[in-house]
Amino acid sequence: MKAPRQNIDGVLLLNKPVGWTSNAALQKAKRLFNAAKAGHTGTLDPFASGLLPICFGQATKFSSYALHGDKAYRAVLKLGVTTTTGDTEGQILETRPVETSIEIIEKLLPKFVGTIQQVPPMYSALKHEGKPLYEYARAGIEIERKPREVTIFSLIAEKLKKDELSIDVRCSGGTYIRTLAEDIGKALGCGAYLIGLERTASGEFPIQSALGFEELENMTEEQRLAVLLPPDRLVEHLPRLDIDAATAQQLMQGKQPDTPAGLYTHGMVRAYSPTGFLGLVSIGEKLVPSRLMATG
Repeated sequence: MKAPRQNIDGVLLLNKPVGWTSNAALQKAKRLFNAAKAGHTGTLDPFASGLLPICFGQATKFSSYALHGDKAYRAVLKLGVTTTTGDTEGQILETRPVETSIEIIEKLLPKFVGTIQQVPPMYSALKHEGKPLYEYARAGIEIERKPREVTIFSLIAEKLKKDELSIDVRCSGGTYIRTLAEDIGKALGCGAYLIGLERTASGEFPIQSALGFEELENMTEEQRLAVLLPPDRLVEHLPRLDIDAATAQQLMQGKQPDTPAGLYTHGMVRAYSPTGFLGLVSIGEKLVPSRLMATG
């Protein structure tokens, strides 16, 4: 008989291996921890590896903050070739000679730094009328996509070896590195597609803190539970608000107590009662409960 699923609350920093879908990695992690509820914080393509934070239990309430947070990647571009998908999973569309140098590339890359417009690729999980775009793409249907703003905070050319370019990218959530690779290829006049991708950071979490499946499988149950981060680590970037037990009780009942006198912070905060992390509260004239931890 299978053991009943456990109500675990926490965040696993998983180093997803190449070849796994994000959902397959999520399900494997969920089985390893025998967790009742789990969700991930942003899809990584099967050909990509790297940091994939997995949220268990009540941590899923705060997963959107990791999903939309900044990311960092190490990407490898194949210059001189374009594919239907912008990565290794597509068919080759065109090949061109590569006539560039690391010096030319280093002068070009600053043009992509800052807030830029990106058209989401057809081969993406972005939905149109309830269906992911890649389903339309596989059926040969092209859907018009509106450009959207993303921010590239830094873009560094690490190495050019023949026709393979390695770059380090730090960007806002929602940035498509495949599209960035294709745009760099266009700007160089030879085309490019993505042949390697590793997510090296998600928000403040670095890949160095992530664990692979083999490491997790070799741990005892107690050791695995000990590596989980508490749910409030996902919202550490928000201001902290400490409240008394009576105010915490009102918030848990769905009430909106008055904002304490002398508190001039506005917006979303992470609230703590005397017993620990309470959840997210919006501050205005009143304290308004947003996403709270369940108790009892």
